[in-house]
Amino acid sequence: MKKGSLLKMAAVGILSVSLFAGCSSTSKTDSKNLDTSNLTLEEITKKAKEEGKLNSVGMPDQWANWKQTWDDLKSKYTIEHIDTDMSSAEELAKFESEKENASADIGDVGINFGPLAKEKGLTLPYKTSYWDDVPEWAKDDEGHWMVGYTGTIAFITDKTKVKNPPKSWKDLENGDFKVTVGDVLKASQAQFAVLAAAFAKGGDEANIQPGIDFFEKLAKEGRLVTTDPKVTTLEKGEEDVSLVWDFNGLGYRDNIDANRFDVTIPEEASVVSGYASVINKYAKHPYAAILAREYIFSDEGQANLARGYARPIRDNVKLPEDAKAKLLPNELYKNVRPVKDMKAWEKTIPTLLELWESKVLINVK
Repeated sequence: MKKGSLLKMAAVGILSVSLFAGCSSTSKTDSKNLDTSNLTLEEITKKAKEEGKLNSVGMPDQWANWKQTWDDLKSKYTIEHIDTDMSSAEELAKFESEKENASADIGDVGINFGPLAKEKGLTLPYKTSYWDDVPEWAKDDEGHWMVGYTGTIAFITDKTKVKNPPKSWKDLENGDFKVTVGDVLKASQAQFAVLAAAFAKGGDEANIQPGIDFFEKLAKEGRLVTTDPKVTTLEKGEEDVSLVWDFNGLGYRDNIDANRFDVTIPEEASVVSGYASVINKYAKHPYAAILAREYIFSDEGQANLARGYARPIRDNVKLPEDAKAKLLPNELYKNVRPVKDMKAWEKTIPTLLELWESKVLINVK
């Protein structure tokens, strides 16, 4: 997925994108004036079947096992689906530039882009039947965006290079191995890794200094690597311990050799974030988009995400064994917490970038 690391946080500036030709549709629904608050599932399903099409952005088959969800929508509701892969910023730019000529019905964006989409007036609100199962931090109070799955900063360790895989930030600090964090100046996965370290050292989204201090120490010891963690470099044995989203780490592990790598959540603390569905206010197939969101939050939809290593947002889902086997044990997440003040985090990012250059990168050997 072009989102690369989770959230594409950098700058929250909307990118310019080329317009894509949309599919023709028989739907005559004026989606921008559609009141979704009193729709029944029967009505949604009936009209979604009549539309018969769904065009998504940033939700390709291989990411988070979206393919199984699209296959389910086709087999259960005869809805044909196509996706155009793009970053979160590109998705919103597409919604905004096309407006009434919309070729996209629904997108999957980093959580910080949800409020931005609402602020720009690009979204059609819809609260699913599972509204009460979603934590407050993971949804807009009017239903303009809803997080469907999460990622948590984790350690992935090559056990052929590190005999005792670190389980905590303290282990990471006291080790003699190299630590790959990625490009903090560009990659949100790396930015959240610094925030996770700050959480563990007494900081928060408004105080990133403890995280900077942690990585500055590693840099001065010659133990910090600032290239992005990748499956290719992991496979070649070029990374000792890397900081990644848990679903990336689990996917890398299983794609290379499940016995060779250890993936764990740091014991003291970590940060959890997620991706949110946004329905285009100008969607040509609004009922199909609404039905898709409904299905994403259903037991079946949440299990599909788990099969793609993405942790379902609903804690009360009883996952099938094959889906549960793709995830880390729940007990590893007991000290994980989300960004509770997103505005504070957005204000902190420029400070993070400045301190990273002046305190950390200058010491990388």
